[in-house]
Amino acid sequence: MQKSISQINERIREGSARVVTAEEMPAIVAELGEEGALKEVDVVTTGTFGAMCSSGAFINFGHAEPPIRMERIWLNNVEAYGGLAAVDTYIGATQQSDTLEEEYGGAHVLEDLVAGKSVELRASSRGTDCYPRRTITTELVLENLNQAIMCNPRNAYQRYNAATNTTDRTLSTYMGTLLPGCTNITYSGAGLLNPLSNDPKLRLIGSGVPIFLCGAPGMVVGEGTQHSPAGGFGTLMVTGDLKQMSQDFLRAATMTGYGVTLYVGLGVPLPVLDIDVVRATAIRDEDISVDILDYGVPSRSRPVMRKVTYAELRSGTVELNGEEVRTSALSSFRRARQVALELKKWVENGTMQLSLPTRMIDPAKVARPMHQSAKGPRVLDIMDKSVITIGETEEIRTAAKKLLRGETNHLPVVNVDQVLVGIVTTFDVSKAVANPGKAHLVKDIMKTKVITTTPDESVDIAIRKLEQNNISALPVVDPQHRVVALLTAMDLGKLLGGRWLK
Repeated sequence: MQKSISQINERIREGSARVVTAEEMPAIVAELGEEGALKEVDVVTTGTFGAMCSSGAFINFGHAEPPIRMERIWLNNVEAYGGLAAVDTYIGATQQSDTLEEEYGGAHVLEDLVAGKSVELRASSRGTDCYPRRTITTELVLENLNQAIMCNPRNAYQRYNAATNTTDRTLSTYMGTLLPGCTNITYSGAGLLNPLSNDPKLRLIGSGVPIFLCGAPGMVVGEGTQHSPAGGFGTLMVTGDLKQMSQDFLRAATMTGYGVTLYVGLGVPLPVLDIDVVRATAIRDEDISVDILDYGVPSRSRPVMRKVTYAELRSGTVELNGEEVRTSALSSFRRARQVALELKKWVENGTMQLSLPTRMIDPAKVARPMHQSAKGPRVLDIMDKSVITIGETEEIRTAAKKLLRGETNHLPVVNVDQVLVGIVTTFDVSKAVANPGKAHLVKDIMKTKVITTTPDESVDIAIRKLEQNNISALPVVDPQHRVVALLTAMDLGKLLGGRWLK
């Protein structure tokens, strides 16, 4: 048995279509079987509600009197793109305020507009013969705008890898706050409700397909940026009219220590055409697996701690390294369910009819990393190889002499096997000399928790270590943890002085 899209739309117009959410579909298939579900169900609605950083809106303000060609544009002190036509702009969700920084951004501007609040437009121009005006400041509400068209380059993530942190300090990431020592796991995504999880071969979702977007009718433009469905990480580019959207399904947020983002409610109605659609929409959270990645490793290719299902993540705890670790969601499954239910009402009421893609999306595509024509500087390129070390059993006065003679403020401390065991600074030695009798040997005053780097590590990561730990030098160690060099703030000063900035 097969059904056509025209048959399903006819049932929608008649009010006789059976519409269910993706959350309901597995139980229906279990009860009726695949053939029975195909006969019974016409449409499956899906939904997501999560942080979609790659979002924003095109806005047309209309022409002022006298007219201005806006080259620099701010909305509530959030800079918008000025490289379009005279009074057009694009404001991105993650752009931060010039004054409030991560406390307010483009996402907040969009939410304020949808909420009916007034937003200040400020713009400047060099002035031309046809656009003589040089500055303008005015208050606007959403109804004052000719167009406010949301256009999100990357939404509806098929799934996300989960995140944890093996380091000994708290990390602030786009996956939320990760506590040290793998003591929490964060995840995102709607699992069995996600549109792309219910259409993994992208037979039904593609260009021109109608969607629910932040409470308004929207449309799929095509594949989203970083679209990588071959690995289960498909995305969609979508659009909709901001003027019809609801604050219930569009919310600004700030990820602590990371920045501004926009929570977007998005759903796609899927026509149940054949058995393959029934099978795809019967997916359960137990069927969707993701990796738990170690975000303590600052690399594009992070280590995988283990594989886990959405069912396990949603249970509240996951076993990791023999311990029960608490999980927390960055997205809202409850709100995703509301999206699917609201979309269900739209279809049942005939407000939205369905269509198949006018242009298909590639289901086998794999996103590639950035092509880098030149590698950035590594620690190896700027480290000081003439490093001076000291033994842990040597006297403090020996350390003082080495510090003076070596024209350095840091002495890595090594054991008899030349393995790094600590570090002493000029300040540590000065304190010991000022308080004679309390300590005699280097091991009595050295710091045993040493932040290190390696020759192959990126200089950017090394700089981050210095900033986060408020220190001015890093011992450079080999795989056996032996000291091979020292990287200091002075070395970095030479780098930033222009040697690599060509």
